[in-house]
Amino acid sequence: MEFDLFLVLASFAALLVGISKGGLPFVGMMSVPVLSMVMSPVKAAVLLLPIYIISDVVGVWLYRRSFSAFNLKILIPASMVGILIGWLTASMISELTIKFLIGLLGVVFCLKTWLKIWEVQEPEPASVPKGLVCGALSGFTSFISHAGGPPFQIFVLPQKLSKSEFAGTATIFFAIINLAKIVPYQNLIPYQKEDLVKAIVLIPFALIGTFLGAYLTRRIADEWFFKFIQMALFLVSLKLIWDAVHG
Repeated sequence: MEFDLFLVLASFAALLVGISKGGLPFVGMMSVPVLSMVMSPVKAAVLLLPIYIISDVVGVWLYRRSFSAFNLKILIPASMVGILIGWLTASMISELTIKFLIGLLGVVFCLKTWLKIWEVQEPEPASVPKGLVCGALSGFTSFISHAGGPPFQIFVLPQKLSKSEFAGTATIFFAIINLAKIVPYQNLIPYQKEDLVKAIVLIPFALIGTFLGAYLTRRIADEWFFKFIQMALFLVSLKLIWDAVHG
């Protein structure tokens, strides 16, 4: 029964990863919270990394002609600093604390969206200081839970990029972050043969999700799709906070 539950949740998490790489980057925020219900958040993040990288290959190919080079020049160096901080502090933070932080991040993200905090009417130019801070936060939160989307969103959304340029920038940015996490993750929790077998089993779900994400990006209005995703993320995040507080 436990393995069946793991397989269902892991397959769903892989599908979410693929959808995020297909053009809906913040859907991927749900992957680690979902998988954290049956394993350590850090272990969940490590297990999903190969799935992210394989999905990245497809995602980068899909958006290879549509991205903001200027934003990437600001965000990528800053994100490397965030990853380094996450690597150095990972062993100092308990699993319950990580669960709480992941849950809190999800709740804040949903409330920000629903209350329309930081929403602007006119496009804002990219600010280098703000980009450096948000890039570092994206690297750090992506390292601990593959949840680097909100800081990225806070920085990029006010610029009012086109949907394809926004999706392409996010896809390429997080593809580079994921490659940078390989060595630190292997250092923290070395991959075992069993982990790689699980990852191979999940690859088809991720690839299906990638093309599904690209289709949804083109066909379905973001508002309706995100209403469901945000509510699901909100509920999962509350569950993680509850587990952390009562753990």
